[in-house]
Amino acid sequence: MKYSDWFIDADTHITEPGDVWTSRLPQKFQADAPRMIRTDEGVDVWQFGTRGSQIPVGATAMAGWPEPFPSMPRNLDECAPAAYDAAARLEYMDSIGAWAMALYPNIGGFGSETFLGLDNPELMLACVQAYNDWLIEWISPDPRRFIPVMATPFWDVEAAVTEIHRCRAMGHKAILFTSAPQDFGMPFIGDPHWNPIWGAAQDLDLPISLHIGSGDFQDQLMNPARFAAHGIAPTTVSSSMSILLTNAIQLMDVVMSGILPRNPGLRIVSVESGVGWMPFVKEALNHGFDYAGVRTEKPEFTRRPGDYMRDQVWSCTFFEEFGPQTVLEEVGVDRILFETDYPHPVCLYGSEVREKIDAAFGEMPAEVRDKVLFANAAELYDVEAPDRPWNGGEPPPDA
Repeated sequence: MKYSDWFIDADTHITEPGDVWTSRLPQKFQADAPRMIRTDEGVDVWQFGTRGSQIPVGATAMAGWPEPFPSMPRNLDECAPAAYDAAARLEYMDSIGAWAMALYPNIGGFGSETFLGLDNPELMLACVQAYNDWLIEWISPDPRRFIPVMATPFWDVEAAVTEIHRCRAMGHKAILFTSAPQDFGMPFIGDPHWNPIWGAAQDLDLPISLHIGSGDFQDQLMNPARFAAHGIAPTTVSSSMSILLTNAIQLMDVVMSGILPRNPGLRIVSVESGVGWMPFVKEALNHGFDYAGVRTEKPEFTRRPGDYMRDQVWSCTFFEEFGPQTVLEEVGVDRILFETDYPHPVCLYGSEVREKIDAAFGEMPAEVRDKVLFANAAELYDVEAPDRPWNGGEPPPDA
């Protein structure tokens, strides 16, 4: 059998059902629990925290929606079932050839930052724990084929370490962390304050996921003045794509702070940010490193920054065709993962998935294609080998 028929999707999201927290939190938290409400206009929104923010559900589940953003499903009933239902997700995975999918949140934030809006540390922790419990329940139809990524109460390092251990025992396979804790009044990511997190990740052999948009990006994405000056659609494109490049800037902080040389077993995954920029960042950091005297100030650097990136940083590609074909040698063929970002507005969806795979990887040697599309993620996340070949998206014989 050819495992290359299947691929592993290193970044997808779940559109959380409305009872994730109301069905799990203790009674004392029910009044303040995040909840989905339907407006008089029939729009489902998340009521999350004392700030009164209302997050439309449809914005997280645009896959298959016939009109471009800002049009979106009004409510969960109009979203694709695979966005929120595990059985439907498995059927969709079979149709596109995804053997396994990594699962990231929506409502809690791409770095768990939305929980800060609850303004109650006890409630914040309870909500993170409830989400992590729910995610393990959600994958129960076939845990082999899902890669659960835990939410992290990063505002409390001791609680975060405890939760990392708890989640590892439950079956979580990666740790979601914010790339920019300083955006929330906390120490920069390279501060020793965070050392217990890196220690726990290494002790438990869990990679750290730095997903795009895990800092405070609201002004970058939803700036009314930019909408007025440039238009809604153009601003949507430029601002959402700029968040991808923000990961590049934040990764420079990670590398130059010395986190990687001080923690040689730490594995960082730059999620949803692409790979085309990686050679430039490596070359730029190496250039600066050579003249700035970094070794004098930080003797833990026994090699150049790019060497640590090559060994300890994985990156995800999804829409790129030029990038994957040109950066493999520089980034490392064993450090690139493939993703679709399902079911977000810019995701690869349906037949587009295999078309993109063919366009980006079709001319690569089979052993290279297998690494990028399957083996790299399987090794990183300890994913079991498929128990059957992919049938090309055809319904099973007994369907």
